[in-house]
Amino acid sequence: MNSEKQKLSVLIITLNEEHHIKSLLEDVDFADEIIVVDSYSTDKTVSIVESFANVKLIQHHFTNYTSQRNFALDQAKNQWILFIDADERLTSELKSEIVTAINSKNAASAYFIYRIFMFKNSRLNFSGWQTDKIFRLFDKSKCRYNEERTVHEKLIVDGKIASLKNKIIHYSYSSYNDYKSKMYNYGILKANEKFAKGIKPYFLMQLFHPLYTFMYQFIIRFGFLDGKKGVVICYLNAYSVYIRYKELRRITSSRI
Repeated sequence: MNSEKQKLSVLIITLNEEHHIKSLLEDVDFADEIIVVDSYSTDKTVSIVESFANVKLIQHHFTNYTSQRNFALDQAKNQWILFIDADERLTSELKSEIVTAINSKNAASAYFIYRIFMFKNSRLNFSGWQTDKIFRLFDKSKCRYNEERTVHEKLIVDGKIASLKNKIIHYSYSSYNDYKSKMYNYGILKANEKFAKGIKPYFLMQLFHPLYTFMYQFIIRFGFLDGKKGVVICYLNAYSVYIRYKELRRITSSRI
């Protein structure tokens, strides 16, 4: 063990998360520092955050997920970062494992944490989510988000990578319209990312990539075993891909 106890900064980026943020802030009270970077929410998110005396609120305009996360990183005082979304929750076992990991003499530079995808209040077992993992815990002196990825951010890690055993509970799907809106926004951001890289919006990709996404997740990734929930999730993920190419075609044609 390290001779000095390692301190942990929890970082959260928000926009209109009044339904999630209170429970999350209560969940992460074991951290030494909690920072919420909000992009000017219009609901009760800010007032809820301000009701927590131990939480620092910073307002910052949202450009994309990567730049917002890197901005939040620069605000943290501590070396160890737990980056968590408003719709995620930690179990007591995961909290204990996090504290143990950052105080280990053989600590990795970054840790993957697996997630349990919740469809409303029940677990989604397949549909491509059964192996979902994401970097959430890392040493900020050895990690940075890749500026070329504006959505589904990629963490660049210098050093050893490991995985934690306990999982995050991910309440991503609260309603059909909410999740569809989220997938639409992802599609728009992904289109802009591809445009910046000079990728052309081929018609066949717009036609076949969404179909492939649905079939892959529904059949190969066993979405059919999730029943109606699997149909909904696989369709909405394919819808996001469709929006990506539709928006890419719009952006490209408007610049000609």
